Amino acid sequence: MRKVLIVDDEKNIRLGLKAMIVREFPDTYEFEFAGDGAEALEVIVSTPIDIVITDIRMPVMDGIMLINRIQELESKPTLVILSGHDDFHYAKEAIRCDVKEYLLKPIVRDELSRTMLRLEKELKQKEQMTAQLTNSSHQREAYKESQLSYLLRQSHLAEDDLRSRLQTIEMDWIEEGFQFGVLQYRGTIEGMGHAEFLARIQAEISNAPEHVRERRGYVFDKKNQLVLVAEHAELFQYLSERIIGSGYFSYSMGLSEFTCGITNLHKAYEEAQQALKYTFLQSAPGVARFESVRQKSRDFTVPAETIQKIGNMLGTDRNKEMTALLLEVLDMKTVARFDLAYLEGISKSFNDLVFDKVFHVYGGESVEILRLFKKVGDISNFNYFHDYFHSVEGLLHRLNDYVRSMKTFHIDHKEMKKAVQYMQDNYQKDLNMTMVSNHVSLNYSYFSQAFKEFTGESFVHYLKKLRIDKARELLASTDYKIYEISEMAGFENTKHFSRVFKELEGVSPQEYRDQRHVMRHG
Repeated sequence: MRKVLIVDDEKNIRLGLKAMIVREFPDTYEFEFAGDGAEALEVIVSTPIDIVITDIRMPVMDGIMLINRIQELESKPTLVILSGHDDFHYAKEAIRCDVKEYLLKPIVRDELSRTMLRLEKELKQKEQMTAQLTNSSHQREAYKESQLSYLLRQSHLAEDDLRSRLQTIEMDWIEEGFQFGVLQYRGTIEGMGHAEFLARIQAEISNAPEHVRERRGYVFDKKNQLVLVAEHAELFQYLSERIIGSGYFSYSMGLSEFTCGITNLHKAYEEAQQALKYTFLQSAPGVARFESVRQKSRDFTVPAETIQKIGNMLGTDRNKEMTALLLEVLDMKTVARFDLAYLEGISKSFNDLVFDKVFHVYGGESVEILRLFKKVGDISNFNYFHDYFHSVEGLLHRLNDYVRSMKTFHIDHKEMKKAVQYMQDNYQKDLNMTMVSNHVSLNYSYFSQAFKEFTGESFVHYLKKLRIDKARELLASTDYKIYEISEMAGFENTKHFSRVFKELEGVSPQEYRDQRHVMRHG
């Protein structure tokens, strides 16, 4: 049975999530609970946990800190984030961590169910992959991969320790010379996993000249990129030629400079990572070399004022003008001239000045827009620049419609309050919907629909209740005759008043008055 840890500072939410999961997946999971991140970390360290479902805002240790602490562990559970709309800015940071899903509160049962099904599928795939590493050869390769992964993560290891660990996995040849390549799949095959991607790369390497493929190592990093280190630069030249060849499956590759010495291990790895980022500016799978991007200019100014103008246009239906400004901001020639920090700065400015501002002012009720924002908010979610550009453009148009509808809602809300107040001030008059809709200058049919959405009742029923409420006050607190109260409450005659009163109150006006009299003097 898998173990699920639910982390939330509200007990009812913890129990409610468990109930939803048990209802959909009976006898499938065991549950652990924690009220904050510190408690959760203690549970994870002491008990094998498969899935962690955590809130963000919690006392002692919040969900962001918990997720980052989990990244330091050797064995990491699968992560799911819970958040209310007010937590969105914090959640955006956490999404860059290794989380599998971001669920909005209140939790929708169907969405939670789909998430659990997907997580179960991934966990089973992971188990199957682990089960395949049963023979000694696979175990040795797995050990080598895990040690290389550890060395790449630990950038401050002492030189002697680094050398000793490389000797253990028979990679001390790095001292004599090596090159890094970081490879990322760019194809369209859904569910292309590590094992299949690695198998394809290894099959391609097996066709390279024997002398260039003798000494090498590989590992998948936390970004799901294949990191390949080899003694011979010719191996990467061979792969580079294959990438641009027809019929080859799609991936891009960033290459470090060829270097010597184990102390340059992390420097070369970072060079390859940085180079891979620049394949983003290509229009198809390709190779970027660090030496060709290291001199990119950093003398730039992010066009924040133009981005602010775009944000100001949201809700005004000026899509053509927004697109023109977007083309100016994301001009490909300008972007390609500068260091990638320029594009990252533009992305951050869009997040800060446009997207985050929309959710701060108007809220994040639209889950669909929220998910699109999560993707557009980080350029690393895209393979190519043109995909990013079109997604930003599409999100801006969606936000334009969203902001316009929210503005309309707020305007209508104000007009409905004005209409209700007018009815409360004039209920005793010969009032009808035409008069009230004219008073707030809204179309009759539109007013009818908007009024019902605002009050939850039709105009006629709301007016009846308003008049009967006033009549009840007069019956209970004055000695006016029934026919006088009928007129004062706005009814056309006593008969109509009595019928409506009994319909809503269950008794006649006189019976209601008698009951109140008995209650006061009884």
